[in-house]
Order: sequence, then C-alpha cells, then structure tokens
Amino acid sequence: SDMTHWPFNVVRGPKDKPIISVNYLGEKKEFHAEEISAMVLQKMKEISEAYLGRQIKNAVVTVPAYFNDSQRQATKDAGAIAGLNVMRIINEPTAAAIAYGLDKKGTGERNVLIFDLGGGTFDVSLLTIEDGIFEVKATAGDTHLGGEDFDNRLVEFCVQDFKRKNRGMDLTTNARALRRLRTQCERAKRTLSSSTQATIELDSLYEGIDYSVAISRARFEELCADYFRATLAPVEKVLKDAGMDKRSVHDVV
Repeated sequence: SDMTHWPFNVVRGPKDKPIISVNYLGEKKEFHAEEISAMVLQKMKEISEAYLGRQIKNAVVTVPAYFNDSQRQATKDAGAIAGLNVMRIINEPTAAAIAYGLDKKGTGERNVLIFDLGGGTFDVSLLTIEDGIFEVKATAGDTHLGGEDFDNRLVEFCVQDFKRKNRGMDLTTNARALRRLRTQCERAKRTLSSSTQATIELDSLYEGIDYSVAISRARFEELCADYFRATLAPVEKVLKDAGMDKRSVHDVV
C-alpha cells in the first residue's frame, strides 16, 4: 500500500535485491539501496566540510538498534561509496544519549528511555549508562510508523476532500499534483506543532483548479489518532523486556 504513495518504482534486481527506479529528466535511472544511502552520507560530508573548512575522511555512522549484521555492513558499504572511512557503526539511541550529554550526567547507573519517531520508522530503546559505558537493555518499535505515515494520512484526507469538492476528480492519477500536495501537507504538519491551525493552499493543482483547506490541530490529531496510540505499545514492551517500571527511568529523550 505504501508504494502507491511513492514517486518512484521498486523493481527486482540481481539476487532478489530491491532496485529503486526513477525517471530523471526523461531518463530512467536505477539505484541500489546502498547507493541511495551513500547520496545522503555524501551530502552530510559536504555540509560538514563546508562548516569545518577542511576535508573529512573518517566517520561514525548510526543505525537503528535492531539492525542486523547484513544491514550494518550495507551501511558501511554506503559510507565507502560516499568516500568515507566508517570507523564505527553505533546504535542510534546511544548516539542520542551522547548528544544530550547523558553520559556526563552525575555518577552511578542511569536508565535512559530514547523515544525516536523518525520519518519512516519508530524506535524505542532503554539504555543503562554507567561510567561512560552504554548498554542497550531493550529495544522495540515499528519499522512501518513515522512522519511519512502522518503525511500520508493528510494527503489521503485532501485527496478525498478535493474529490468531494470537484465532482469526483481523482488527484492520485496525477503524480505531479500528488507531489505538490504532499509537500504542502508535510509543511502543514510541521506548522501544527506550534500553531493550532494550518492552511494547505495550491494554485492550479489539477486541471487548472485551485485547492485550499484549513486543518486544525484537533482535526489532525483525530485523523492520526491510531498512529499516536500505536506509539504506546513499544514503550510498554521495552519496559517489560528490560524488567523495569517507568519509575526506574531517570531520563527520557
């Protein structure tokens, strides 16, 4: 069902590996997943070099705690393609705890819950930090829950709203209109983090027809209520798997 929302195709490659197929300037291009990851790492390398004013060769790359050995190796391969020497692969929750300085916070053992709702995945991890040593006690999550799902729910709402207002016209038949709508929905979602209302406005969205709709935060929460509820089960699972209750958690990130 996700593939209907993607502006690209996924095809079967050698040894059953997925290949991402895109049309760029009228030309068909195909990439392995590692090559896509490498593009992101290459961009981060360029941003870092521009900021530091010098060349970067070495990197520490983070991955979800549940990644298996082959996924971690694929990430290393992506780093090599991007021209980086990947010195270490570390778990994302560990990196988050380091970023917030939780390894420097007092003495003794500290239990830290990392709640990471990302663009496409959701991860919850429970770490124990003692004397600068990080131990992942438990990890849980949903590889199919993230910001894109909230975007999709808004897009679906707008597609139906447009259809209702314009005699059954279906936006899903026009890839460009759908891309433009998705961009505005994602922007509206971010606006609703700090405002109680956001407006989605697009000129000449489909066959010359303009589209506008106001979305309140309450309406957005109603549309995505099942996704919000879905974040609770992994939190309960990591506490159970680690043999802790919520009163034992010192910090939440």
